[in-house]
Amino acid sequence: MRYLKRMAVPAALFLAILLVACQQEAELPEPERDVGATATAAIMGKEGEALGIVTLTQGPQGVLVSADLSGLPPGGHGFHIHAVGSCTPDFSAAGSHFGPGEESHGFLHSTDMHAGDLPNVYAHADGTARADAFTADVTLAADDARSLFDSDGSAIIIHEKPDAYGEDVGSAGARIACGVIERS
Repeated sequence: MRYLKRMAVPAALFLAILLVACQQEAELPEPERDVGATATAAIMGKEGEALGIVTLTQGPQGVLVSADLSGLPPGGHGFHIHAVGSCTPDFSAAGSHFGPGEESHGFLHSTDMHAGDLPNVYAHADGTARADAFTADVTLAADDARSLFDSDGSAIIIHEKPDAYGEDVGSAGARIACGVIERS
C-alpha cells in the first residue's frame, strides 16, 4: 500500500506536466496544410496561341507566382490575378482584379490593394519573359476567403502596357493574354 502511495505522487506530477505540454503544443499555430500545393494557368493570346505557363506554389506565408512566357510584345505588361476563372476571346469574362475584400487597385494606393495586384512582367525584344512574384494576399487553400479556388475560380491576365500601380485600373490597357488557374 505504501508503495502505491509513493508512486501516485510521481504519476500525478507526470500527468500534470504532460497536460501542460499538450496545452502549449495546442496553442502553437498550425502550419498551413496546403504548403507545396501547386496550380497552373496555361496562358493564351487573343488568337488562341499558347504564350506560356504561370505556376502558383503555396508556401507557408503565401503564394509564389512564376511566369515563363513567350510571344509577348517587347516591354512592360500589367500582370494580375483576376476574380473569375474564365477566358473568352476578349478576356472580359475574367472580371476585375481578384480582391475578396473592399480593396482598391494599385501598390501606390493609400489603402489596401487588390489581392490580385502583382508586379509588371517585362518581355525581352524576342518576346520572352520570366518573372517571379510573391503574394501573401492569396492562397490555394479551398476553405479560405483569399482562395483562388472560390466558386467561380480565378485567372491570370496580361495587359498590353505596364501597370502604373496607381488607383486607375485601366492604366495597363487592353487584355492581351489570359489563363484560367487550375489545380496541378
